[in-house]
Amino acid sequence: MKISGGEVFTHSNLQRDLLAFHLHETVLTLRAVIQSGKVFIKRAQNKCSLEAIYITSSILLAMLRQRFVLDTTALTDSLAWESEGATNICEGMNAILDRVAQGRLHLGISCYIPYPSVYNEIKDFARHNNCETRVMGKVDTWLVKKSPDRYKVKVPSKIFYEYVDYMRSRINKGMNISEEAIWESVSRCISLSENGTGLKDMKDEIERDIVGSIIRKFREKYRAALRYGILDSGPDIDVLLLAKELDAAVISQDLGIQRWAEQLGLRFMESRSFPVMIKEYMNALPENYKEEKEADRMI
Repeated sequence: MKISGGEVFTHSNLQRDLLAFHLHETVLTLRAVIQSGKVFIKRAQNKCSLEAIYITSSILLAMLRQRFVLDTTALTDSLAWESEGATNICEGMNAILDRVAQGRLHLGISCYIPYPSVYNEIKDFARHNNCETRVMGKVDTWLVKKSPDRYKVKVPSKIFYEYVDYMRSRINKGMNISEEAIWESVSRCISLSENGTGLKDMKDEIERDIVGSIIRKFREKYRAALRYGILDSGPDIDVLLLAKELDAAVISQDLGIQRWAEQLGLRFMESRSFPVMIKEYMNALPENYKEEKEADRMI
């Protein structure tokens, strides 16, 4: 394999390990890997240990083909930004975006958000929480805004069939919850009327003790039946379509997105684990590489 300057490496352990590990990759990806690895192989000859170069190149090879599509919860989930030491959502979004910047600069990963759906959701979160303008500045800088190609992305008909069947079962469950609430309200009203009190006199008591409590309970049960675990918005669909188009991993805390990402065969990671993953990748890089990368960036 010819790298640069006429230097040829045909029998090194590094080459054999890399070729064995990445044999399944396409020719295009291998060429990109070789191009990215030129400087590391040269450093191996000059001053860096073979082990350090192997670790660095392995990380780069792993990250080279990784793309991530972020849902709104990737930036707004409380457990995600609390793990970064933030105390509020604005600090949290800022800290997570700093992690994304590290991943972009040192590891070459790409993070996407569907535009305009998820982008507008993130912008609304930042505005409603009075976040500084630098937060959206980092969103515009480090997250790639892209609209999914809704006409070309193909979804298997089996997925569509399963989704309709799943939604029908959830709707039926919601209907049963509605019927239970109606029966309960009627039963309690009849119980009150047996005391001989007129409807006009019972109106305040019905509204306070019966209708209010039944509606609260109904809303909780109905939300659990029809909201959790389903795709209930355009941005949810856009996240999955864009990830399918880019062959990217999905980052979200939404149970509906998680369920259907699995159905579509997409890689999935919870929002709270995403900044931790980048941190672990960064910790695995040799210190001399990070220092030289930082120096290159400052030039």
